[in-house]
Amino acid sequence: MTLLAGADAPAVAGPALRRAAPALLLFAAVRLLGVAVLELWHPAEEKAAAHLLSERWDSVWYTSIAEHGYGRTVRLEDGGIHSDLAFFPLLPGLERLVSAVSPLSAAGAGLLISAVASLAAAWGLFAVGDLLYGRRAGVLLAVLWAAVPVGIVQSMAYTESLFTAFAVWAVRALLTGRWVTAGALSALAGLTRPAGLAVAAAVVVTAVAAVASGRERADARLAWAVVLAPLGWLGYVAWVAVRTGEPLGYLETQEQWGNGFDGGRAFGAFVLDRLTGPAPLAGVGLCAGLALLAWLCVRGARMGLPLPLLVYGGVMVALALCGAGYFGSKPRLLLPAFPLLLPAAVALARARPAAAALTAGGAALGAALYGAVWLTGSGPP
Repeated sequence: MTLLAGADAPAVAGPALRRAAPALLLFAAVRLLGVAVLELWHPAEEKAAAHLLSERWDSVWYTSIAEHGYGRTVRLEDGGIHSDLAFFPLLPGLERLVSAVSPLSAAGAGLLISAVASLAAAWGLFAVGDLLYGRRAGVLLAVLWAAVPVGIVQSMAYTESLFTAFAVWAVRALLTGRWVTAGALSALAGLTRPAGLAVAAAVVVTAVAAVASGRERADARLAWAVVLAPLGWLGYVAWVAVRTGEPLGYLETQEQWGNGFDGGRAFGAFVLDRLTGPAPLAGVGLCAGLALLAWLCVRGARMGLPLPLLVYGGVMVALALCGAGYFGSKPRLLLPAFPLLLPAAVALARARPAAAALTAGGAALGAALYGAVWLTGSGPP
């Protein structure tokens, strides 16, 4: 089966939705379980699920942008400055639109957008898994994405669900030769999160490889894909440069937040500090997690994942681990790296149904409990 040349036959939305229905229903069930456990976990109002999911941490910044536009700056006690220019515009723009045409507040609109986007992402995950490895693998890929330990973020007024929806459908478009669609979805991903660079890289590298191998001609479709792919990210970064009067204004804004790409030095120092500090088992656990992450990357390459998945997944991992910043956010930054779940989804699809159901169910319950503990803790996700 050739995945990178030619387009799929036109699909009717009804049959496609019916085929994906088991994946979407199971995905929704896992996410509802997570929200229910979070709601029951702590009765205090400030720990209620709706408050935690839409009115704390980054959600507050998105809501502020939706309601008042850009321009909010917070000066910290240590002299640091946090500017809302660090946050990309698509989610707050959609929050503003939805709240304007509905009775929802901007925060409520954020929850609705995340819910719809997470279902769109789950559908895309099913579509990729189904295309490559069959229907069972597609269903399990969607379920496993819902059941990762930090899956509760998919229900928050954050950008992970929206970004993953654009990313997975862009990858699906690359797999079926719909180049312009892939470029346009990549541009939207680039307006959603800085990690839009990973989607753009997948589009550009896949296009170059297709031409170099002779599978595609260097025609207008590929040219449009390559031009469109980074346009969202570049457009926002250029706008910040104009607004701040600094060519590197966006990078400087990120540095003020303690973020930036340092090649993994800060993360390495964090792991080393845990290994040599009073809680070395925490460091051992981090090393085990990194080993698992590396194994999943290697396993994906050895099982022959198509180039768009390898490039997108690899760049997502690099951006998450090689960026300086708050360590507690790194699991969340890896959430859109869905190619890492494909080896497990394929293995479970080949296992006995009872074993697959038990594994997925256990993961879902564990994610629900972990999400409740995580979000009711002291730090942001």
